[in-house]
Amino acid sequence: MSSHHIVKDNQEPALIIANGAACSDELLGQLLEWSPVVVALDGAIERLLAKRIKVDIVLGDFDSITKALIAENQTDLKFISAPDQNKTDLEKAFDYLIANGHPAVNVVWATGRRADHAFCNLSLLAPYRESLKITVYDDYSRVILLPRKFEKWYPKNTVLSLVPLGLVNSIRTVNLLYPLNNESLTLGYRNGNSNAAADDGIVKIEHESGDLLLMECWD
Repeated sequence: MSSHHIVKDNQEPALIIANGAACSDELLGQLLEWSPVVVALDGAIERLLAKRIKVDIVLGDFDSITKALIAENQTDLKFISAPDQNKTDLEKAFDYLIANGHPAVNVVWATGRRADHAFCNLSLLAPYRESLKITVYDDYSRVILLPRKFEKWYPKNTVLSLVPLGLVNSIRTVNLLYPLNNESLTLGYRNGNSNAAADDGIVKIEHESGDLLLMECWD
């Protein structure tokens, strides 16, 4: 694999490559193709160098790899030092993109491997609700934080899991196999795993309060 496609800044979502389990080269290539900016967390850079993937920015505290080693393999890189131990590197990458005017980002390599990292990474979609549109991809799912009202066309039997981050109130759905009618979901007590589109057509999901993840899943 090589460089990503050159597009107009902010025309398409930026791409963050985290340090979890790698996705397929096919998925990564699709996301790289139209990403105006590619940010790699420093923990992932060695694997990216091995794949000969060009990135624009490397962000982190650089405790696991030196800038010199990266620069030997790629030129024209921007290094963002982010030593703050009160935030994860993924949070710092989100903050960097917001500060530089990016409204949306795709994230890969953020799940798998360590369970605590994967859980924390997905939960980060909530605090950035108002400032950054975040989509997390891996080979088996696409994850977004739902707006209060959501509509999208799906083929029948598309697996759609509704995962609450805490308590989510007054959920109403249309065209789900297991409908919710003004009901609540609570993380750890009542989740909405492995629901599905009941028929080909528009699925509608509304909720009044709380943070609700939608996971489009496939095996």
